[in-house]
Amino acid sequence: MQIQHLPYADPGDPDVGSGTRFLLWLGRNQLGGQVRSTLWGLLLHLGIAGLPLGVGLAVQAVVDRSGSGLAWAGGLIAVLGAAIAVGDTMQHRTAVTNWITAAARVQQLLARKTAELGSLLTRRVAAGEVVAVSTSDVEKIGWFVEALSRFAAAATTLLLVCVGLLVYQPALGVVVAVGVPVLALAALPLLPRATRRADVQREKAGRATELASDTVAGLRVLRGIGGEELFLGRYREASQEVRRAAVRSARMWALIAAVQVALPGLLLVVVVVYGAKLALEGRVSVGELVTVYGAVTLTHHPLRNFEEIAMAYSFSRPSARRAARVLALTRTTTTTAAGAASGAASAGYEPPGGDLYDPVTGLLAPAGLFTAVVCGDPDAAGRLADRLGGHPSQDPEDHVSVLLGGVPLDELPLDAARSAVLVQDKDPILLSGTLRELLDVPASGKVSAEEALAAARCGDVLDALAQAAPEPGGDPMLTRITERGRSLSGGQRQRLALARSLVTDPEVLVLDEPTSAVDSHTEARVAAGVQRLRSGRTTVVLASSPLLLDPADRVVLVHEGRAVAVGTHRELLVTDARYRAVVTRETEEEALVDIEESA
Repeated sequence: MQIQHLPYADPGDPDVGSGTRFLLWLGRNQLGGQVRSTLWGLLLHLGIAGLPLGVGLAVQAVVDRSGSGLAWAGGLIAVLGAAIAVGDTMQHRTAVTNWITAAARVQQLLARKTAELGSLLTRRVAAGEVVAVSTSDVEKIGWFVEALSRFAAAATTLLLVCVGLLVYQPALGVVVAVGVPVLALAALPLLPRATRRADVQREKAGRATELASDTVAGLRVLRGIGGEELFLGRYREASQEVRRAAVRSARMWALIAAVQVALPGLLLVVVVVYGAKLALEGRVSVGELVTVYGAVTLTHHPLRNFEEIAMAYSFSRPSARRAARVLALTRTTTTTAAGAASGAASAGYEPPGGDLYDPVTGLLAPAGLFTAVVCGDPDAAGRLADRLGGHPSQDPEDHVSVLLGGVPLDELPLDAARSAVLVQDKDPILLSGTLRELLDVPASGKVSAEEALAAARCGDVLDALAQAAPEPGGDPMLTRITERGRSLSGGQRQRLALARSLVTDPEVLVLDEPTSAVDSHTEARVAAGVQRLRSGRTTVVLASSPLLLDPADRVVLVHEGRAVAVGTHRELLVTDARYRAVVTRETEEEALVDIEESA
């Protein structure tokens, strides 16, 4: 896989059993790139390892006063130099390619998982952790994949050097063959502690990132209640913990680096002293001594890859574990025989039509009608919205799918389910870009952007965007909206999100408190606009505002997890005290009196 071929047509099905297994899966899926990088690395390291042989031959040729021997040694050094230049260039090129393609694969997997889970992703995993996984963790994972081939080339080179020296000069070769493995493995006793400290550092850094992300996201609210200093103080404390953990981790890696420097120096001293003794005894020539000395000196270059792979693995393993945890999340499905049969027959499945029914609460939203749902518990309303969107509870005892036209929604193909039912959260997200880009979403084509904006009563938003346009009187559709729509008010963001949902024109549209940040006058106009534009289409609104409930074709009261009353808004106000308590905000005492009187 080359960089120009990205993105992957299919990033694959990852092994998310653990962080280590995920890293191995990435390595297996880049076997060709790893082999190429390893071969180029072998060319580089063997070229470096061969230089002492050329230098030793040159020295021996001078001692022997052999011009042809000196020329041959010079030619060998030139060839080795060219091999080093080519090997270094190509190994760097292929290793970086492995890094980038591995990072791209992980990012594609994360993007696919985000698209699969939608808003449920941040309900199952902290938003800060998702940010950390998709940014710094991806880099750490790519680093390990990139370092793997260089380590393989270095380890193979050291093995070949030891074998070559044993053949070339057995007396000194034995010393090197015994000493090099000791050098390579000397840091192993220190790695567990270094790895633990690196894990602690990564965990603390992840928590600090999550805290920073949450603080920035809620900064406006924090300022409103005067709590920004409290949260900033918490972040300062978290960042200091990260600093202390980083220092502790760096001390261990500094010790490992010191070992990697000190022990090769000690081996070099042993080789020089022992080699000089052998040379004085006439058992080795000067050229052989120089060759072995140079070979031992240059083993430091491949040995550094042992330290790097240890660091890369230690830092990437927590990152891979976090990525695997996110990628292990699945879209929940029921296990009923009827649902399995419908799912098996759903290749090329057209989105079903019909009534929307939730078996958990008994809620029924007839096809083509505007149904309002009143829940006294906002958390229950959020869970109901999740189920209506095809995401039932993770609890096996409460794992029941919503039915659309009698078909379990969560067992439809993802594309069919998404085109059938669209759920707009109570806190919708606006991505940065122009208004035209915001409304450029997969849609039926039956509702234009102008119609959706008009129904959502976005006239004042268009005026504000026109004033913010680079040119006076500019097109508001071309005005950029900042990240999350921070330059707009809460009500303006809600209405733009509603317009985006209306443009999509799904078979079933579920709106969770779509006008909670809008004034009453605008709210009434928005309710009328939605009712008019969605005429003949199934619309479910979870709300408790009379201005949204009154235009609804039918209103359902969900009390203590069950649909207990159905009717129009005005009928339920008269006949059901529980409904009246939620909608009119009666006190508990007043509601009890009404219940007794109605009984």
